[in-house]
Amino acid sequence: MPDPASAPPRAYWRRIPALMANELRPEEFLWLLSPLRHQPLLTARRATMIVNRTRFIALLFAALTPLWSIVDYIVFPSTLWASLAVLRLLACLAFIALVRLYRPDGSLPDAYRALGVLFLIPTAFYLASHQVLTAFNLSGLSAAIAAGYAFLPFVLLAGLAIFPLSLAENLILASPVLISQGLAGALNWTTLDWPSFVGAFWLLALLTGVSALAGMSQLAFMVALVRQAVRDPLTGAFSRRSGEELLHLQFSQSLRNGTPLALAFIDLDHFKSINDRFGHEAGDQALMQAAQAITRSLRSGDILVRWGGEEFLLIMPNTDIHQADIALARLRQSGLGTRPDGDDMTASIGVAERLRENAHDPRDLIEVADRRMYLAKKRGRNLVIADG
Repeated sequence: MPDPASAPPRAYWRRIPALMANELRPEEFLWLLSPLRHQPLLTARRATMIVNRTRFIALLFAALTPLWSIVDYIVFPSTLWASLAVLRLLACLAFIALVRLYRPDGSLPDAYRALGVLFLIPTAFYLASHQVLTAFNLSGLSAAIAAGYAFLPFVLLAGLAIFPLSLAENLILASPVLISQGLAGALNWTTLDWPSFVGAFWLLALLTGVSALAGMSQLAFMVALVRQAVRDPLTGAFSRRSGEELLHLQFSQSLRNGTPLALAFIDLDHFKSINDRFGHEAGDQALMQAAQAITRSLRSGDILVRWGGEEFLLIMPNTDIHQADIALARLRQSGLGTRPDGDDMTASIGVAERLRENAHDPRDLIEVADRRMYLAKKRGRNLVIADG
C-alpha cells in the first residue's frame, strides 16, 4: 500500500474536486479559481448578490462608525478625539454614498467597483487613524482602545467570507489590506515591535486563506444552484425564465456595443401527432433528440432556450442575418433527429435580427421571430423565414 506522504502534490490537487462532488461537475471546478469562464447568468446573479451584500455592509458601517466616537470622546484627549471624529465623519459619508450610488444591475465590473470602494474606505481610514494615533503618547485605557484600531484589517479580511468570490478575486481584494498593513509597519520602522508585527501579519494571511475558502465554498453552492435552476430538466436547454434573463442581458450588451443579435424561433413540425399516436414518453424522447441535435450544431456563444412545449428559442449574439442563415442551414443539414415512425424531424423557423429590425426591446425581437415562424408553418412547414 503506497505511503500517502509520498504521493505527488498533483495527486492531492486532483482529489480536491472530490470534496465538492455533490456540488460541482469536474469542469466547473476551475470556476472556483477564476471568474473568466463563468456563464452569463451566473455572472449576473453573482454580481447582484455582491452589490446587495456590499450595500448592506456599507450601511452597517455607516451606522456604527460615528457611534464609536462616543468611546473615543471618553478615553482620548480632546485634540485626538476631534481628529478621529473628522476621519469617522468622512468615512461615514463615504459609506452612505456607496449605499446610495450603487444599485444591483447584474454587471460584474460594477460589483467589483462597489466591493473595491467598500474595502478602500476602511483601509484609508485605518492608515489615516494609525498616523494620528502614533502622534500621541497614550497609556492605560487610552492605549488599550487605540490598540483596538489595529484590528480593523482583520475585520476587513474576515468580511470577505460573506461574498461568493473565486480564489483570484479573493486574493486581489485582500492584497491592498495586506499591503496597507505592511505600509503601516514601514512607517514606524524604527519603533516597530517585530514579533508582534510578524504575528499580526501571519494572522492576516491566515484570515485571507480562510476567507478565500469560505468565499469559494459559497461560489460552489451558487454554481450548483444556478445550474439546477436555469436548465430545463428534460432537454437540458435553458428554461424559459432563465432564457428571458439571458436574452435581456444579450440585448443590453448588443445595444451598448452596437453589435448584431439574431434570434431564431424554432417550432417542431407536427409534434402533437407524436404525442397522440405514440404517447408522451415518445414525445419526450423526440424533444430530447431535437434539443441534442440543435446543441451539437451550436457555435460558441449561442444559447438554446426551451420556450415552451415543442418550441425553442435560439439566441445568437454577435450574429447578423446572413450569419444566422448560414448557422441555421447547417442545423437543418445535420438534422433534428427522427420521429418515432422513422421519418426525419423537421421544424418551422422564424429569424429576426436586432439591427435590421431596429428593435428597441427584446420582446419586439421575439414577436418578429414568432410571427415569421408561423408564416413558415403557413407556407408548408420545414422552412426558415427571415423576412416578411
